[in-house]
Amino acid sequence: MKAVNITFQFQDGQTAQTHVAAEGESVLDVALNNGIQLQHNCGGVCGCSTCHVYVVRGENDLPEISDKEEDFIDRAINPRINSRLACQCVVQSTSNDLVILVPPQNFLGH
Repeated sequence: MKAVNITFQFQDGQTAQTHVAAEGESVLDVALNNGIQLQHNCGGVCGCSTCHVYVVRGENDLPEISDKEEDFIDRAINPRINSRLACQCVVQSTSNDLVILVPPQNFLGH
C-alpha cells in the first residue's frame, strides 16, 4: 500500500504541516487524526459544506467530484475552481502527494 503525503497550508497563517495518508483515507480523516481543526458538521458524509478546502496540488489524483459535492461547494464560503470537500478527497492507490489549503475555520457553516 502506497503512502501519500498531504501538506496542509493555512490561510490564517498557521505553519504548514505534512502528514502521511494511507489509501482509502480522506483529507478530513488525516486532518482530524493529526489535530488539525477542520470543521465537519455532518460528520464527513457529504451532507454540508463545512469541510471545504482548496486543492493546491494533486487534484487530478483525487476521485472525480460528484454532483452532490458540487452542490455543497456552491454553498461554501468563497468557493473557487479548486474547491473540494475534505471528506470527499479520498486517497487512492494512484494518488501522488497533495497540497491542501485550509480556509479560516472561525465560521458556522451549513
